[in-house]
Amino acid sequence: MGKQRRTVTFPDFLYFCALKNQLMRYFIHLAYNGSAFFGWQIQPEHSSVQETLETCLSLLLREERVAVTGCGRTDTGVHASDFYAHFDIEKSFTPDECRQLVHKLNNFLPKEIVIFDLFEVEPDQHARFDAESRTYQYHICTCKNPFKLQFAYHFHRELDVEKMNEAAALLLQNEDFTSFSKVHTQVNNFICHVTEAHWDRVDDELIFTVSANRFLRNMVRALVGTLLEVGTGKISVEGFQDIINQKDRCAARTSAPAHALFLTKVRYPFLGNREQKLVISNE
Repeated sequence: MGKQRRTVTFPDFLYFCALKNQLMRYFIHLAYNGSAFFGWQIQPEHSSVQETLETCLSLLLREERVAVTGCGRTDTGVHASDFYAHFDIEKSFTPDECRQLVHKLNNFLPKEIVIFDLFEVEPDQHARFDAESRTYQYHICTCKNPFKLQFAYHFHRELDVEKMNEAAALLLQNEDFTSFSKVHTQVNNFICHVTEAHWDRVDDELIFTVSANRFLRNMVRALVGTLLEVGTGKISVEGFQDIINQKDRCAARTSAPAHALFLTKVRYPFLGNREQKLVISNE
């Protein structure tokens, strides 16, 4: 008997089309110097990290537009030493092809952006919504140092670090941070769960480290600006709690400058402790 031919039905045809057009999702692990950009998010008539990355990916992958979603939206001038983004595409890359794409991106992108890695994830894993925690660090330079001023805020007044740490510890006991959020932001609430907040002295620097499940716009810089007032004695520790209680941005102090702020860690439950390792070949 001859070989039987299978009749392809219309549902079969739709299934095969779906397989052919299935979108693959890839995570990009990167870092950037924010000095040259107006933040992560695309801005009309201004350079952004997101737009720069999308343009490079689109050209290299020969796509009309490769839309990139970031793990957060850093403000103008803010840096990220640990950042994740994702994009979807109807192509499948082998691990070796991913490494080659990283190499090409690093050759093509401006010097302010570096790609550590690029790897496939599940289609429903999201760079922004699946991040379980983020960590920021703010650098204060306590003495004039021309080699650090690009990435640290020179604050020449004497600071009571013990009082600043007492006030910072209150962040773990509160959850509504309306007083430290930019006004007129499109958020449903101002609730953040802070899990770490402290000042450490490292050589001639003071470094403020804060971790939370989410951050509001301008939140870290507003916190730093207010904590510096605690350090100079203008605000007591109790006064700092009163500012939190007021839930009014006008109650907090001026935000610290952007150039000394870094996003330093983003954690995902499905990635574990992935190393910030450059995947760059000499090919």
